[in-house]
Parts: sequence; C-alpha cells; structure tokens
Amino acid sequence: MTDRAFAVVRAGALTTVQDEGRPGHAHLGVPRSGALDRPATALVNRLVGNPAGAAVLETTLNGCALRPRCDVTVAVGGAPCRVTVDGRAVAWGTPVRVPASALLEVGPAVSGVRGYVALGGGVAVEPVLGSRSTDLLSGLGPPPLTDGAVLPLGAAPVAPARVDTVPQPGPPRELILRVTPGPRTDWFTATALRTLTTRAYRVSSASNRIGLRTDGPPLERAVSGELPSEGMVLGAIQVPPDGRPVVFLADHPTTGGYPVVGVVRERDLAAAAQAVPGTVVRFVGVGGWPGARGG
Repeated sequence: MTDRAFAVVRAGALTTVQDEGRPGHAHLGVPRSGALDRPATALVNRLVGNPAGAAVLETTLNGCALRPRCDVTVAVGGAPCRVTVDGRAVAWGTPVRVPASALLEVGPAVSGVRGYVALGGGVAVEPVLGSRSTDLLSGLGPPPLTDGAVLPLGAAPVAPARVDTVPQPGPPRELILRVTPGPRTDWFTATALRTLTTRAYRVSSASNRIGLRTDGPPLERAVSGELPSEGMVLGAIQVPPDGRPVVFLADHPTTGGYPVVGVVRERDLAAAAQAVPGTVVRFVGVGGWPGARGG
C-alpha cells in the first residue's frame, strides 16, 4: 500500500466516498449517485486544491475519524461540526494541514446532516463507470467506510486555496422546494395539487440518500389505476399509496411505478441534503404549476 493513503479509525453512522456521480447510465438501471450537497463538495475540493470532480468523504450526522499515512491538506464543510487534529481544535471550512499519523476527528453535526471531507489528491479508489461514488441502491462503487479500512489518495495537488473565510449557507430552518408539474400531475385531484403547494410538510426520519420522505397531508389521487414502471429523474416527487410525497435524491431508482406529481428544481436539492428530520418543507409551484404565479 502506498504511503499516500489514510486509515479509517471511526467510520461513523454512514460515511461514503462521493464525487460528481455517474450520470448517463439510467438506461442500464444505474442511478446518477454522487454527493448530495454538491456546492459543499465543490467548495471543500477547491479549498485543498483538488479539481471539482475529485472524490471526497460524505459523513452522516456523527462524522468520522481518520489517520493519514502522509502529510495531507484537509478541508471539512457541509454540516457545521467541531474538527480536531490530535485533540487540538482546528478551523472548519478552511484548509488544514494534517501531519502523517495524526488523528483527524470530524465531530457530530452541530446543525444539518451531511459533512464533506476533502483530502488533498482526492480519495483514489477504483472508479466504476467513470465515478468513485458509493451507490447505496445499486451497490456500485466502494462500500461505505468501516473501521480499520485503508483508502488510497491521489497525487498531492500543487497548492491549496489561500483563504481567510469562506461563506457557506447554513442548513435550512425551512426547506423551500420549487416544483414543476408532471409527468403525472393529472393523476391527482385539484385539491391535492393545492394541498402540495399550500400546506406544510416535514422531513421524515425515514429519509436517506435515495429519497427525502415527508410527513404531512396525503395527496388524493384522481386516477386509482396502476402505472407500468416508467423512468425516474433526480428531484422527481413520487407519491406512494400512503399519499405522502417522496423527493428522489442522488441514489434514486431509475424506474418506478408510483405516479410522479412533479419535479423539484435541481438547484434546490443541496439544501434537502442538510434538512434534519422535522424540518418544515414547503413546495412552491413554478413553471406552469396549476395556479402558480411566475417561476
């Protein structure tokens, strides 16, 4: 094993390798996958001097702990948390030099859900279909991190970014998701369409990388029949038999048989990655949504 590597001391609740994903393979049944909070991923990569597509670690709720085998520059972003090197507090959201054999601790999220850890050179696991992302639905890519695992790093970048502070949006207190209609809007009653865009929902604790599940008023169907499976896209709002909307995220299935009432605009989905259970969700109809004003 090369010295350009790091050992996993504590894997945390769910820590995966993620990059920009593997789009373009839906016809093979392969989801796009990739980091849920893409702006946070791009930022931490830029801070350590990596290209935007370099693979990072995505943590969930309680962080992780790593021990690099070489000197490496690290940046932690996404959900705010305490970061230490050998027990000494260091800055979150800025480049930090971690010596070989030192212990990097990424603590529990103070707010939000998912943290992003970029290491200089990127996590250099073997790519699958052009991506190093872990896909929890299909099983492609490296498995979620486990205690004791050793992962390789790519070649060290020339230099990290020189910054004092970097603004990052905080996790949402209220999640606003703009939604365009279809393809099965007509499978729902006019009352259901009004309900979706006028009533408040909350993020369910059953949410994961596949979909953001919601608790709230069920949507009434106008058509009671069954659909043959049809293609699903990132941000699709599928409505299962209980009537409560599910917003598909990066590891979503490529086909599904429940009707899709609308699609959330992709640039709103980064905030969904950081919405803790119980967060209020408001769907805003745009782009031709019945009764919407503007878009």
